[in-house]
Amino acid sequence: MSKGRILWVDDEIDLLRSHILFLTQKGYEVETVTNGEDAISLVKTKTFDLIFLDEMMAGLGGLETLARIKKINQNVPVVMITKNEEESLMNDAIGSQITDYLIKPVVPSQILLICKKILESRKISGEYVTKDYLQDFGSISRKLMEDLDYEDWVEIYNTLVKWDLTFDEHSEIDLRTTLNEQRKECNKEFCKFVENNYLTWLNNPGDYYTPILSPQVVEKYVQPHLENSTGPVFLFVLDCLRLDQWLGMEQYLLELFTIKKDYYFSILPTATPYARNAIFSGQYPLDIAKEYPEIWDGSKDDERSLNQNEKELLEKLLKRKGISLRNELKYLKIINPEVGKGFEQNIFSHKKTHFMAVVVNFLDMIAHGRSDSELLKEIAPEESAYRSLTNSWFQHSSLLGTLRNIASMENAKVIVTTDHGSVRTLRGAKVLGDKEASTNLRFKFGRNLKVDPKHAMTFKNPEEYRLPKTGIASSYIISKEDYYFVYPTDYHKFLSHYKDTFQHGGISMEEMILPVVTMETKA
Repeated sequence: MSKGRILWVDDEIDLLRSHILFLTQKGYEVETVTNGEDAISLVKTKTFDLIFLDEMMAGLGGLETLARIKKINQNVPVVMITKNEEESLMNDAIGSQITDYLIKPVVPSQILLICKKILESRKISGEYVTKDYLQDFGSISRKLMEDLDYEDWVEIYNTLVKWDLTFDEHSEIDLRTTLNEQRKECNKEFCKFVENNYLTWLNNPGDYYTPILSPQVVEKYVQPHLENSTGPVFLFVLDCLRLDQWLGMEQYLLELFTIKKDYYFSILPTATPYARNAIFSGQYPLDIAKEYPEIWDGSKDDERSLNQNEKELLEKLLKRKGISLRNELKYLKIINPEVGKGFEQNIFSHKKTHFMAVVVNFLDMIAHGRSDSELLKEIAPEESAYRSLTNSWFQHSSLLGTLRNIASMENAKVIVTTDHGSVRTLRGAKVLGDKEASTNLRFKFGRNLKVDPKHAMTFKNPEEYRLPKTGIASSYIISKEDYYFVYPTDYHKFLSHYKDTFQHGGISMEEMILPVVTMETKA
């Protein structure tokens, strides 16, 4: 089977017979012509995978031949071969949409390398990708049998996400099912790890074996910049951002900033009222409820009403930490495109601002919207498409425009993080409880809650887990892995409706292991 059909155009083709024979022996099918007119005629009637084109030929020159070939077949790769090393010619050739160029005299190894790069790169790289993945697959499988700490889980999660993104680029590799099954197994073990260690983390902040949790994010990752920076410091909290989504967005920022990534673990439940309030207050929900009862009304099951005081909580945190700002703390919540566009247009008015916190709700809106929109489910039917949707939004968003403008500010620093991620829920868990119990799909609070312990973690004494009670004899249940809660009433209706949706509030790597990205403007 031919590795590819090649057309070689050169008015001294007889001098290249050894090269052509060499390529033929390597499995390529090569046709030759000695002038541009014949080349154009062949391209009109035959399909070629690659064209080698001499730049200096009698009659129709190489660049003119190239232009006419591209009118016939815009997508055929063309490699220009020339004796001329002038930069202007190289620019002309590149501007004329050549794929590559070679300087005469060429040797067979150069030609073979070009052919492999253009015609076989995906196949060859796919073979190496498969080999590397199977090595990582084995490594993770062995690690799951060891006594892991939180840093091991960050490494495992990063490896799984790396392969998610790699397989996005190599859709021809049929290993996605294997990866998904291993992720499922990892999340099962991760939930055991959290269940065994979460109380210890809460009671031993700062311990070597305790990850940074939501209440320590500002102190650990923002406060040092507030104390030392001479330029503006921006904290962006992108609600419901996952690591895989961030890595797609990051590619558009690498030329603008120097970027450093750290990781922290969200508190439980991994839901906005708990996790984001914990970030802005530097406190656990129980402490917020006790100290600021006017802010936390435990009877409410409404994310928006419980996150209306983030600026006030952040101001109180800065005061407790003894941080004096050069000017007033700025805070903005971007809940629609108009607000985001206005912020982008006015961002330079914050060049002298010492500290500004910005909450961006769009990703959370996508996650919730996909649950109820058949159109969004069609656009993003699975994880890869969900990442692509995020990338498309960010690439054209006012958020990217805002960050580009910040990149031009002197000594600006940007910290980007999230309050929680999301997980694709695929399995229903039947739950029993009083009718007053909360309606959330990944966590619930209320009285007499009952669920299979394989599917959820139960907090019978919420205060032990730094959570406020919502009434007498109330408890919390937190779903594990990719389970979502369904009541027995109309069980099959809601089981079907919420299957394959992106949710948050529970225990999974996607929801709990979160990036904290520090970006500094380049000199």
